[in-house]
Amino acid sequence: MDSLFDLDQNDHMKFAPLAERMRPKKLSDVVGQELAVGPNSFLAKMIQKDMVPSILLFGPPGCGKTTIATVIANITKSKFVKLNATASGIKEIRDLAKSAKDELQFYQRRTIVFVDEIHRFNKGQQDILLPYVEDGTFILIGATTENPYFEINAPLLSRLRLIRLKALDEESIVEILERALNDRERGLGKHGYHVSRPVLKMVASYASGDSRAALNLLEQATALLEDNGTLTEKELKELAGEKILNYDKNGDYHYDVVSAFIKSMRGSDPDAALHYLARMINSGEKPSFISRRIIICAAEDVGLADPNALTVAVEAAKAAEFVGFPEAQIPLAEAVLYICLAPKSNSAVMGIMAASAEAGKRSDWSIPDYLRDAHYAGAAKLGHGNGYLYPHDFGGWVEQEYMPSELKGHVYYSPGKNGMESSLESRWNNFRRKNK
Repeated sequence: MDSLFDLDQNDHMKFAPLAERMRPKKLSDVVGQELAVGPNSFLAKMIQKDMVPSILLFGPPGCGKTTIATVIANITKSKFVKLNATASGIKEIRDLAKSAKDELQFYQRRTIVFVDEIHRFNKGQQDILLPYVEDGTFILIGATTENPYFEINAPLLSRLRLIRLKALDEESIVEILERALNDRERGLGKHGYHVSRPVLKMVASYASGDSRAALNLLEQATALLEDNGTLTEKELKELAGEKILNYDKNGDYHYDVVSAFIKSMRGSDPDAALHYLARMINSGEKPSFISRRIIICAAEDVGLADPNALTVAVEAAKAAEFVGFPEAQIPLAEAVLYICLAPKSNSAVMGIMAASAEAGKRSDWSIPDYLRDAHYAGAAKLGHGNGYLYPHDFGGWVEQEYMPSELKGHVYYSPGKNGMESSLESRWNNFRRKNK
């Protein structure tokens, strides 16, 4: 008699979560990733020829990375092995490589190694993978939610074909949910549940682009119904509670939101800037983090076109720290709107970057003697301060060379033409002409 634990594949699938049961078995069933795995994609053609190269699947949770790897496992004639990135050490990788070489030598069969969350491998583990990928001992399929340019060693990354997957949009999630509701073999079809399209859209909204999360929520919600029952918005809200926002403060997506926030202010779009500000606030970002970005934008992108922008940003930061959330959102929003509506000039950042680049070329730039420190006894004997023209003796400005002799005539600051900077430049030029 078979052991109770000797479950065949069909028995296993009976008890598997809905997301696992509904996992596509062929590429044509993968939803929302047409560019990456559509019929004309590189990967689809390679799978069809059973010539899958080493690849890295990069995308947010629930977008289909493991699904695509599973499809390859179902289709390919190669031996398919899955490694656990958190549990597998260097010894396991070496043993696997030996087994892969035996497969090639004795059975003329390639080995495909799938490593989910490959960014969890440390540098040493990634380095061990490199020679086996390079000489074709095995084909590596890595999957990661993290930016590979930050988390994967450059030598290994250069030997992988990067395939980027996107977060699934609402329509794609709804399509996946509808399939699960109607599928009588693997899904929920035999129960006859009734779920309207608006409710399915609400499930998709809660999932934030994660198909696995959407299927899990649908399974939990329908489990409370009788056969042929109807899932309503009220019941879904009671089960789901507060929406979990997709915002990892240490992750790539976090910095994408911050980047979009800054670029919206720089681009003078108040509505978009408020949108990204609200997303950061709603996701629990600290006022200090948001304030720093606003202050930097005020100095870098508004600059001398409206110097008051920096004052507004700094004062808003102080106010936000003083009152805390939720009230802190008001001074932060005020500063964001001021920056959006202000004229723009990047002359300050461009000027200091140009000067820094030049200054960093050497450490022994000269200083004119008349500009050197002359306050101590004996300085005059060294020539320090001799010939210095005190501007206030000449009405506030006098023509005098301040640059090192090697850099005479070098220009770093190019005045902008927007807002106050134009009038500041005009006043500066007029004052110099008057006092020559």
